[in-house]
Amino acid sequence: MSNSANGAYQSRGHRRAKRAKRWFLVAVCIAVLGAVAYPVLNYFDVFSDKGDPISFDDGGGKNGGGKPGAKALMPTGPKADFKISGTVQDGSKIAVTTYQGKKSGFTGKVWVWAPEEYKDPKYKDSGFPVLIALPGGAGFPNNYWMGSNLKLEDSVQKWAKEGKSLPFIIAMPVLNPENHDGKGDPTPGRYWDGSDIPGQPKMGTWLTEDVPQLIKENFRTIKSRDGWAFMGSSTGGSAGLKSVLQKPDKFKAVIASGPDIVPDSLLWKGHEKERADNNSKVLAQRLIAKGGPEVYLGLQVGASEPVKPPIDAFVAKYGNKGPVKTKYHVIQGGEHNAATYVPNMESGGLIQWISEHMQGPVA
Repeated sequence: MSNSANGAYQSRGHRRAKRAKRWFLVAVCIAVLGAVAYPVLNYFDVFSDKGDPISFDDGGGKNGGGKPGAKALMPTGPKADFKISGTVQDGSKIAVTTYQGKKSGFTGKVWVWAPEEYKDPKYKDSGFPVLIALPGGAGFPNNYWMGSNLKLEDSVQKWAKEGKSLPFIIAMPVLNPENHDGKGDPTPGRYWDGSDIPGQPKMGTWLTEDVPQLIKENFRTIKSRDGWAFMGSSTGGSAGLKSVLQKPDKFKAVIASGPDIVPDSLLWKGHEKERADNNSKVLAQRLIAKGGPEVYLGLQVGASEPVKPPIDAFVAKYGNKGPVKTKYHVIQGGEHNAATYVPNMESGGLIQWISEHMQGPVA
C-alpha cells in the first residue's frame, strides 16, 4: 500500500474512532440524565399505574355457594369505579373510589386492598373476612392506612402466610367529613367521634352501614358477623371499639390501639342521651346485661400514653365479663402512633387472637 493510501486509511480510521467516541459520550450523557431524571419523574408518577382502573370482581360463584362452611356472599353490585392509588411491596394494589353512602347520605373516599389469597382459584367460591381500618387524627381527606409506609397491608399478608392472621380484605374509609386539624380551625374539638351526632353528617352510619355495603357490592365476603371487624388507632380505635359494642350483630371483633374510651367531641353539647349511646363504657355494660352476642376486643397502648389509665380502668371493669371478651397488650416503650401499633398487633398476639374467633376463607 502506498504512503498516500495508507494515510487515507489511517485518517478514515481516526474519524471512525472519533465518531464512536462521540456516540459513546452521548450514550453516557443520556444514561446519566436518565438516572437523574427517573426518580424525579417516578416521584410524579410518570411511570406508575396510579389512577388506572382496577376491578377486584372475578365473577366467583353464586351467592351462598362454595364449599360447606364458606358462608359466602358474592359481590352484589353495582361495581364501584376503583382506581389504583398505590402499590404494596409485594406488588398488590391499593385502590380508591368515591362512594355515596345510601344510608348516611355522606359521600367520601374509601381505599381497599385484597390479599393475594383472594385471587387464588381454590378460594374462588369463598367469602373473605373484612377489616375496616380507621386512622387517628382527622382521617380526612386521606386515611393514612392507605399509604405503604405504615406497612399494614404488607404485615397482614405476611401474618396470613405465617398462619398468624386471616387473609383480610382491608377497607380504609375517611373517618371525618372534613379536616378538623386544618390551620385556623375556629372550633377545636370539632370532630365527629365516628358517630351520628344530631345535626351533623352521620359518620357512624357511614362507617358501620355504608362502608360494609360498598365492600359487599364489590368483593366476596362472609355473610355473618364472623367475617367483620374493625381496627384503628387513637380516634379511629375509639370509633372501632364503640362500633363493635354498639352493633355486635354486625361486627365481631376490633383491635383498638391507644383509643379514647368515651366520646368527647364538642359537637355533643346538648345531646347527652346520644353521647351515652356512643360511649364504650355504657355500651359494654349494656351488652353484659343483655348477655350477648360475644365480642372480642383487642386493646393495646404504649406504657406511658396518657390514654392508658382510662383503658386500664375499662379493661378492669368490663373485660372478660360475660360476652365482652378482651385481650390487653401494654407496649413497653410504645408511643402514641400508628408505626408503633402495627408490629405490636403481631407481637401482642392481637391479630392472631381475633383471627381465631372469626371466619376465614374456605378452599
